[in-house]
Amino acid sequence: MNHVIDRLSDIEHDAGAIMDGANARKKEIAKEMADKTAAFDAQLEQETAGRIQALREEMERSMQKRLAELKAEADAQARQLEETYEARHTDYARQLFQAVTKG
Repeated sequence: MNHVIDRLSDIEHDAGAIMDGANARKKEIAKEMADKTAAFDAQLEQETAGRIQALREEMERSMQKRLAELKAEADAQARQLEETYEARHTDYARQLFQAVTKG
């Protein structure tokens, strides 16, 4: 009978050691997963930041290009108005004078 009790005690001890080993391995796996998750998150954040920066730079280039186009259009319109004024300012003044004196 003592032999059976000793054997059960050994089995219980071995089972406890197996459970302790499994718990230790479980903690190791949890730490590995946490480390891998943190590394993945950091890599993803870095890639996302790079993509955002590239998009910002592209948007800035696009905006500067459009701004230059708008400035060129405005300058062209201003030149055209100036040329029209220079060509016709005498006519405009005469028409204005006539309109004021007739009224």
